[in-house]
Amino acid sequence: MLRRLSIRNYVLIDSLDTEFPEGLVIITGQTGAGKSILLGALSLLMGAKADVSMIGEASDNCVVEGEFSVPPDDEDLKTLLEENDTDWDAGNITIRRIVNPTGRSRSFVNDSPVSVQFLSALSSKLIDIHSQHQTMLLSDKHFQLSLLDRFAGNSALLDTYRGHFRKYSTLSRELEEAEQAAARARSEYDYDKARFDRLDAAGLKDGELEELELEQKQLANAEDIKDGLCAAENLLDSVQSADGEGSVASVLRDASRHLEKIAGFVPKVSSLAERLENCRLEIDDILSELSAINSDTEISEGRLEIVEDRLSMLYSLLRAFSCQTEAELIAVRDSLSESISAMAGSDDRIAELRKMRQSEYELLENSAAELSAARHSAAGLLSAAIRDTVRAMELPDAEFRVTVSPSALSPDGADNVVYEFSSTGRNLSDVSRCASGGELSRIMLALKSIMARYANMPVMIFDEIDTGVSGSVADKMGSVICEMGSYMQVFAITHLPQVAAKGSAHYLVTKSTSDSGRAVSEMKRLSEEGRVLEIARMLSGSVLTDAAVANAKSLLSAR
Repeated sequence: MLRRLSIRNYVLIDSLDTEFPEGLVIITGQTGAGKSILLGALSLLMGAKADVSMIGEASDNCVVEGEFSVPPDDEDLKTLLEENDTDWDAGNITIRRIVNPTGRSRSFVNDSPVSVQFLSALSSKLIDIHSQHQTMLLSDKHFQLSLLDRFAGNSALLDTYRGHFRKYSTLSRELEEAEQAAARARSEYDYDKARFDRLDAAGLKDGELEELELEQKQLANAEDIKDGLCAAENLLDSVQSADGEGSVASVLRDASRHLEKIAGFVPKVSSLAERLENCRLEIDDILSELSAINSDTEISEGRLEIVEDRLSMLYSLLRAFSCQTEAELIAVRDSLSESISAMAGSDDRIAELRKMRQSEYELLENSAAELSAARHSAAGLLSAAIRDTVRAMELPDAEFRVTVSPSALSPDGADNVVYEFSSTGRNLSDVSRCASGGELSRIMLALKSIMARYANMPVMIFDEIDTGVSGSVADKMGSVICEMGSYMQVFAITHLPQVAAKGSAHYLVTKSTSDSGRAVSEMKRLSEEGRVLEIARMLSGSVLTDAAVANAKSLLSAR
């Protein structure tokens, strides 16, 4: 139930803080007093779009807060809150919506910030607002089907069916994508295979191009390289010294020995002798490497031709496949290999998907059949319940029929539901086409009264559901609404005294002018005397008569 509603700076409401009791709560007020503004504030709590027009004349934020009490053992609500990181306060739920002067809003549940989407999901399990325009839902096939499922208690069956439907749809989508991919692969197979064969035959190795380019330079300049190596080797290996001809190494050795002889007299030359010895050893090593390189260097026109052919082939592949390096060519080759392999295995995957989809389709059909059987079984009971309730509202010959017929598989099952009605009991036809405004109001109330017992909805709000009826019919509709108040909290916004006299709590919405000359809406709970006067006003207008007051007392005493 909605225990408390607090509104601040919302349109014409400066400040309102009201507590509500259980059962049937009546709200009345003259046209334009602000009843619709009150509903707008509640809609804001239910996740309605916020904008600047909601901000009152005060410069601060607009704040709407509602405190709800639900059964502590309501596992669905508890799970919903916990899944969204919101505290479950033993069935106490406080929803707060704040709209700042720019029109942006923030939402909180039990002081935890939440998204508007979550707010909508939560409030849909707390409040059902029925406006006078909601009778149009009677022509909505989804609405009709959902009412039948609620009445039949098909929640578990529907969840099972939808699970199978989602899996079947997913498998169908995967199969379609696999078949399309296979078709594309088949059309490109020969082309991809030829490209792969060309790359595969090339025997690609990462880094080969750089090695070949270096070898090509060496082979192309082999004679000059050979001449240079020989000249350097000859120079290091043979020189003319004072003692005769010898190598640079032998000269350095002799110089080192001479210095060692005088090291005892000139200590500094000892280090010089050591440095000369190191130079000799380094030159011996250089000469050895030069000799090895010279021996390995060959002038081979045949090898040069092989290298240049290989380079030409690699350059051609790089251009043909728009690559910069051998690594990119190797990546293209591997990708083509995967595509070709996938083509080879695609038929197996398609066959597997077809088998899985067929298996899921059989489960889906079985689930649809169970759901359909439950709907057929409940259709007659729902028809009788609505018919009896409508007949109690002065349509004694009325007939109502819920017809279930087969349809294509959809997220809601394999059934089409039609609500048929006749006020005379003959020639039933679609309720949205044959019922008058007053009849639609009574049918909708009958539906709501029945569904309230099965929807587990803590709060239901009727906004002038009695539009188009009056007199004893209004009184009967008020009785139905009053009966609903015995097992849930019901708010009835009404202009009819017969309905306003029902219930134990009556709130009046008024509009007045503030000291600043601004129109302001207010709401207060009426005393018993206040209820008499308000219902008398609804009976006679602005001028109260003794007869109207007496009639009001009579209506209230008949509760």
